[in-house]
Amino acid sequence: MSTKILPIALRTVAVAAAMSSLSACNMLSRMSEVGSGPQISGIQNPTQKQGYEPVSMPMPQPVAPPQNANSLWRPGARAFFKDQRAKEVGDILTVSVSIADSASFATALDNSRKSSEDTNTAFSLLGFENSLNKILPDSVNPAKLADFSADSVAQNAGKTTRTESMAVSMAAVITQVLPNGNLVISGRQEVRVNYELRELSVQGVVRPEDISSSNTVTSDKIAEARVYYGGRGVVSDVTQPRYGQQIFDIIFPF
Repeated sequence: MSTKILPIALRTVAVAAAMSSLSACNMLSRMSEVGSGPQISGIQNPTQKQGYEPVSMPMPQPVAPPQNANSLWRPGARAFFKDQRAKEVGDILTVSVSIADSASFATALDNSRKSSEDTNTAFSLLGFENSLNKILPDSVNPAKLADFSADSVAQNAGKTTRTESMAVSMAAVITQVLPNGNLVISGRQEVRVNYELRELSVQGVVRPEDISSSNTVTSDKIAEARVYYGGRGVVSDVTQPRYGQQIFDIIFPF
């Protein structure tokens, strides 16, 4: 076996073993839910989940607020009364997710090219073309030994149409307060209907000023927004290809 083929074979075996392990774990999980449907996971601290990393973003230079002697007004406050909006780690706020995207793209390309070259061999062969009749058949015309022509036509057309719409409200928790006062939020919601589990997750960074007086922030004001809406269960299983078909589509080169 070639030294180049051996590493490729080893990598192929390793990938196949990893996919088999993942398929086996998922199969065992699905087998444990037979007759009872998918189980809703327990409430967890988002910062304790595996792979959690605090958000680090560019921060402006800190500016000390001006001191106003004998004043009841606090710099940055919206009223004399206590602000009930979420602002500390652990506080809860409502996130209103509203997505209505629609896009349509159409492209067309029509390219045609034609070229022709006819060379006079009287100059290229320096007069020796008359001796070619002794070598080549009589039907050959020495004056037209070089004649090139090309005809190329390319036609391409493409069209993409996409429409997405989602409207939902859910609660999220402040997991971190950045040095400039912006809030990192994280929320997750699970709804089980019969044998189908629907999951909704939202994460991102919001400004305290964008939180309304009703303690609500809209999705268009969330920076680095990560919105996930999906599910798992009987309906999700029958609406996607089998694992073997998915693996075949990935590794089959044609």
